[in-house]
Amino acid sequence: MPSSEAGAEPRGSRLTRLVAGSVRRVDPLAFVTPIVVVLVWQAVVSFDLVDTEYLPTPLEVADATWGWVFGSVDAQPLYNGTWLEHALASSQRVIYGFALGGLSGAAIGCIIGWSRIGSRLLDPFFQILRPIPITAWLPFMVVFFGTKAISAIGLIAVGAFFPVMLNTVHGLHHVAPLQLRAAQMLGCTGRLRLLMRVGLPAALPAIFTGLRLGIGLSWVLVIVAEMVAVKSGFGYVMWDAYYFVRLDVIVAAMLSVGLMGYLFDRLVVMIERRLCAWTVA
Repeated sequence: MPSSEAGAEPRGSRLTRLVAGSVRRVDPLAFVTPIVVVLVWQAVVSFDLVDTEYLPTPLEVADATWGWVFGSVDAQPLYNGTWLEHALASSQRVIYGFALGGLSGAAIGCIIGWSRIGSRLLDPFFQILRPIPITAWLPFMVVFFGTKAISAIGLIAVGAFFPVMLNTVHGLHHVAPLQLRAAQMLGCTGRLRLLMRVGLPAALPAIFTGLRLGIGLSWVLVIVAEMVAVKSGFGYVMWDAYYFVRLDVIVAAMLSVGLMGYLFDRLVVMIERRLCAWTVA
């Protein structure tokens, strides 16, 4: 009888199939809008439709991006082959802050959404805090933690907390009563057990909506924090380029943030499809 190891698919083959499948699923129409935007951008610059004294062309942005990623003889040290370093710095802060804010948001959301006493105790407090602009917390982060990465992580955590918490509460409030009664009839008793077996699985699609909102907001906040409180990352590069009127570098950094945010969002969507397979058409 053949062993299970002999019949198992090699990890390399599995990864290759996954990547090939992802490439095949890329919609060609997704490239139409970016191409049109670049063509319009080039036309605006070429025909002087706006004041183009400081507006870089797409080719200038591409050249600045190439030097920033791969290095260039004429580039300034901060923009010379340092893209990966700043990308990793910003990504690390986003991951830590998003994980902290997302986990705490889901936990508090479960308490508010599943417990009447928890809702009465916690919901008014967080509803008072929620309208406060997230950037208003930045001075406190700098005062308490200094100009370090922890300041950016703290700001991101606060920003990711509220979307996840609200969507967790929303998902739990909309669990079908029939599901709860059916689970109780089958022997699933106790509020905590019902939460783990019925409530959370039913609320997962709403929770993942909050996670997607949170990861997008995390990339916004990491740029804000890096402009003020940290000396590395995409936000720091944008702020430095502003002082030297390097709008080509600023646009390159903006596009880099958009690309990284998109990749992080796709990662969340991939996890959602695995955990919420019943919601995929």
